[in-house]
Amino acid sequence: MRDPLQRIHNFKLALIAVSVSFVGFVLMVFARWLDGQPLLADITFLPWGEVGGTLFTAGILSIGIDYLLSKDDDERAEERMRRILATQAPAMKAAVIDGFAFNAEDLAGVATPDMLDRIVRNSLALRLHDAEFAREIYDDVRDQAITATERWHDVKISIRLSMDRNTSEASVPAYVATIRWEYTVVPKHAVRRFAVVSDRAEYRDLMADPEATSTWYMRKDSGIDAGSTEAFEIVQFTVDGEHRAIRRSARKQGQIYSASIGKDAVDAGVPVTVSYTQRVRLFKHGHLLHLDMEQPTRNVDIDLDYSETDIDYINVLDFFVSSHKTRVEHMPPSVPERSISVSHDGWVFQRSGVAFVWVATIDHERRASQQETYASRGLSLASTAASPRDHSSNLL
Repeated sequence: MRDPLQRIHNFKLALIAVSVSFVGFVLMVFARWLDGQPLLADITFLPWGEVGGTLFTAGILSIGIDYLLSKDDDERAEERMRRILATQAPAMKAAVIDGFAFNAEDLAGVATPDMLDRIVRNSLALRLHDAEFAREIYDDVRDQAITATERWHDVKISIRLSMDRNTSEASVPAYVATIRWEYTVVPKHAVRRFAVVSDRAEYRDLMADPEATSTWYMRKDSGIDAGSTEAFEIVQFTVDGEHRAIRRSARKQGQIYSASIGKDAVDAGVPVTVSYTQRVRLFKHGHLLHLDMEQPTRNVDIDLDYSETDIDYINVLDFFVSSHKTRVEHMPPSVPERSISVSHDGWVFQRSGVAFVWVATIDHERRASQQETYASRGLSLASTAASPRDHSSNLL
């Protein structure tokens, strides 16, 4: 069955042929009529009959010729098209692929999300020579990136550890960590929230909260009340250098802080610099401070100063999954300051971060004494670090 355009073409051709035949027929009749009109002898010299006969014959023949040759014309056109496609297909395919590769707008205009996923999976499979591996790692990375509401840039974290000055007998030995965050972001949330909880189920729920909530977890048996400002406090919050009010709500097993970034900043869709300072009380015998990135982050710099503590040394465990190497620099023992710098260039995903595990001087001395005791008995003491289960502080 021919397509509608071909039908319209045939109808027009038939209409023209019939019109030409009709005009020829009228001229032939007019010529016969002139033969019986002596008064119009002046115009009889024109070959009305011959012209009419020619037009009439041409109209009839054109219909027949088109009917006989149309099938051959279609076959010739199809064969010509096949030859063109066969010779030009590689160049056309390369042009389309190059256009999609270098112009994301062109690709977005013709491709659905499902098609884009298949394009990336197939491209990655060709590079890795493993379709299943390519599909699984792409789906994992895609899901992490899509669920992230913001993207942070140039994160700078400054940490200062000091001794807890609360000397009451009932107090739990602890350090005080003053942590300052600064980063650039195109904000998607008008309000920034910080939560401290001692319930692990609630902690997991807040971890999955998309509303820009930073969460700290403190164990109930750590001796530190998660709902107290002595345990956790946001002391400063600024956006592009402008101070914002901080609101606090306390409850039995935790507390929540909130500060406004501003609806205008969200609507503007331009980068702003967010910075805030928090003070955290860390269980001294927990031996652990764990910081996580809350959003996909590009470039991270962390500085930890523990000069005003009795910590003997600190081990750094980074959980940045990236092809870029994390740089860790310890201040040499020849200077009085004791600090650590951790830097990472490139993108890291949310839930990845850095853990600082310390050994206090008194712990080091106790361990050395135990080693001497075991050695005198002919035994050995394996080198172990304090269990992170004693206390965990996670900033997510």
